[in-house]
Amino acid sequence: MAATEMILNATWEHIVLVYTTLLASILVAVPLAFASLYSQRLASVVMSFANLVQAVPSFAVIAIVVPFLGIGFVPALIAIMLRALLPIIRNTYIGLTNVDPAQIDYANGIGLSEWQIQRYIRFPNAYPAMFAGIKFSAILANSIAVLTAFIGSGGLGEIIFQGLIGYNTEKLLLGAIPAIVLALLIDLSFTLLEKKLTPGYIKQ
Repeated sequence: MAATEMILNATWEHIVLVYTTLLASILVAVPLAFASLYSQRLASVVMSFANLVQAVPSFAVIAIVVPFLGIGFVPALIAIMLRALLPIIRNTYIGLTNVDPAQIDYANGIGLSEWQIQRYIRFPNAYPAMFAGIKFSAILANSIAVLTAFIGSGGLGEIIFQGLIGYNTEKLLLGAIPAIVLALLIDLSFTLLEKKLTPGYIKQ
């Protein structure tokens, strides 16, 4: 009974960390990608920074965050967010820019405003790429959330590391199996959501 309660509590902590980070990443990445449409310099800076952070190993990102922010939930969220931003920014930017110029010319020709063009043409065109980026970021956040247990984020990673340190295979599996199941559920749920919300969805 105690083991079940421990797993449920750790799983809940893990889910809260992953989805809070994902939401924060979306709220930062999508406006940045949108703003980059109007500034090539901003686009260059944003993409360069995101690529740089993505190239740094996850453990190194976590280690860099600790001296500045300490340990706990918020530092873990920042560390995960730094790694999760790139797929959303890059895919959203590609989706927003990869529009047939003829559609934009037609929209301008019939008198649509800039906001209407973004809302009815660019964003619907970007949905498939955006969903792909968000789904990948969610899976990435789920895996890095395990590592952030090292800096006190709690969750399933704490159980996994306790199992590793104590050479306790049973405890290791108690943390690893739910983390794997969560990754599969994240992939499935975002695929279903993409299929429901994206017109003309084609499974990759």
